[in-house]
Amino acid sequence: MAVIAAPLLRRAGRFRRRETWSFYAFVAPWIVGFVVFTAIPMVASLGLSFTDWDSFQAPNFIGFDNYVELFTEDPLFWAALRHTLYFAVVSVPLSLLIALFLANLLSRPFKGARLFRTVIYIPALVPLVASAMIFRWLLAPQTGPVNGFLAMFGIEGPAWLLDENWIIPAIVLLSLWQVGAGTILLIAALQGVPPALYEAARIDGANRRQQFWHISVPLVTPILFFNLITGMIAAFQVFSQVYVLTDGKSGPSNASLMLVPYVYDNAFRYYHMGYASALAWVLFIIIMILSAGILRSSRGWVFYETEVRT
Repeated sequence: MAVIAAPLLRRAGRFRRRETWSFYAFVAPWIVGFVVFTAIPMVASLGLSFTDWDSFQAPNFIGFDNYVELFTEDPLFWAALRHTLYFAVVSVPLSLLIALFLANLLSRPFKGARLFRTVIYIPALVPLVASAMIFRWLLAPQTGPVNGFLAMFGIEGPAWLLDENWIIPAIVLLSLWQVGAGTILLIAALQGVPPALYEAARIDGANRRQQFWHISVPLVTPILFFNLITGMIAAFQVFSQVYVLTDGKSGPSNASLMLVPYVYDNAFRYYHMGYASALAWVLFIIIMILSAGILRSSRGWVFYETEVRT
């Protein structure tokens, strides 16, 4: 038996080695791409955040001066942070609510359901630059269809992109136009809810509203949690919408100045690459703190079908 087992063990060992090398061969492109295009630039930017560098001359080490200036001497940073928080706090919850409402309607079987789902998802496929150009036309003060529609009801529409009080709501409207991706995920989650749960609830006398809040919503909280995390990160990284809608000028009186456009301006318009790196790391830390807070809070409101809580 030992004579027969030895060749089998050797063949099994060679197979495992080939399998291991195949695994590394397949993941190597991703590993190389991550190291070259993500890990090394992140480490380099961290080092540059402690320097005064204009992208042309040798970096000059200045310690924590960039961070001190950022928090104590730069009012534009606080304005950009305030505007970004405003945009995130308004757009992310609204996107979640609208996506959940649409998913609840479109998850039910009815004639033309597939067509409506396709129409809802199409805006998510349109490039952000093209979407922003469309909204520049839609929100034009004098000739835009939005203000023209409001005028039909005797309402004088605002100068959306020219009014510092309305520029961020205009960007929020653009973000809400692309809720299709989150809606499709929620539709799939709602269709995965076991019908037996609804049937048992109907037998107990629960109406549609009670079934929705006590069965549907708890069972799709993992998708809501995913949409919340990704939506929050995307909101803090908003760039293309602001840049296109305002021609790169951050709107009237910097009313639409956001953190990522501010990083871009310092890096590639003013050539303060060291200061831009410090801004980028502060933004990264803010996103990490908020993500950690959401992850920690998820223990109290995210429920999984197979989870048992005591």
